[in-house]
Amino acid sequence: MPTQEKISSMEALLAKHIVEVPDLGDVVHGIVVHVAPASALIDLGPLGTGIVLGKEMRDGLGPEGKLKVGTEVTATLMDFENEDGYIELSIREASYEKSWDDIEHKLTNREVVSTKVVEANKGGLMIEINGIMGFLPVSQLSNEHYPRVEDGDKNKILDLLKKLIGQEVSVRILDADRETEKLIVSEKAAQSEKERELINLLHVGDVISGEVSGVVDFGAFVKFAPPVKEDEKKTFEKLEGLVHISELAWQLIDDPREMIKTGDHVEAKIIGIDDTRISLSMKALKEDPWNAVLDKYKPEDIVSGKVDKINHFGAFVYLDKDIHGLAHVSEFQEVYPGKKMEETFKEGETYSWKILSIEPKSHRMGLLPVKESGKKKEA
Repeated sequence: MPTQEKISSMEALLAKHIVEVPDLGDVVHGIVVHVAPASALIDLGPLGTGIVLGKEMRDGLGPEGKLKVGTEVTATLMDFENEDGYIELSIREASYEKSWDDIEHKLTNREVVSTKVVEANKGGLMIEINGIMGFLPVSQLSNEHYPRVEDGDKNKILDLLKKLIGQEVSVRILDADRETEKLIVSEKAAQSEKERELINLLHVGDVISGEVSGVVDFGAFVKFAPPVKEDEKKTFEKLEGLVHISELAWQLIDDPREMIKTGDHVEAKIIGIDDTRISLSMKALKEDPWNAVLDKYKPEDIVSGKVDKINHFGAFVYLDKDIHGLAHVSEFQEVYPGKKMEETFKEGETYSWKILSIEPKSHRMGLLPVKESGKKKEA
């Protein structure tokens, strides 16, 4: 008769070999024992051998998504026995939650992630992190990759974005929602820390020299090196600032492209630094012509001036290349009651005007059209 000690040992041995059969959809663990181009065999211990087929082999967290013999993997049970007699598994399915856990960890810790551009559309780029597709909007591209298209043609923008397909980019996760599978990233945010280090070298009032990297409706972008010692310049990447249309020149400008173009070398003064946004001014390096306006013009003077632009509230008139005034529509009606300004005056033509007021600090001058010449002062 077996002793109690032997019975206990036998029970322990049997208990070790009791196999708890998982359900479909359960996660199991195993060791990769064979890898082929389109499949991999997984040793599941007492359960037997499992197989992973095709795209189900991919683990978004693994290096390049490739399996290697000897590595331990986590997989989801998809079928107890396929047509070849194997337990069918999915590593991709099991890695999904783990992928999102990792993505949320990176979001919380503001980590910079290296990823590859897989697709492009008119709104931005599609990237992939841990096997999860994400979106990199055009507005979140770095200065280096932002598409500078002067006429704003969306097809031209798309052509430039397509050139980035296959390239590695460094991004930071801005938003991640596993329920809706929304993943938004930013290349600009990933570079902001590096940019801040360089921007800390700058001060409002500094004068920079750079190259126009793009011209748009609202101004011009200028790339420049931070003001460091000559022997250190090569170690720094260039920064980029914006010269707003209102800061290009003292004159009124409708289209920046009329006075500046991509590739031009310019000088500008830094007039604002907000986080990583640098505001520049070209006109700040030139004498304000309105400082001496009262030396040339006085209220009540009758002068000649060329109509530059007519809109619903009046006509902008240049008395010379720097000084302009506004003939308000209400003043026009006093001289030409019942008539329309655009029918009376033509853009580009010169007429006589009476100066009503001059405000040098705000760059304003009020004008009144005159029908007949009086005390006329030529521009």
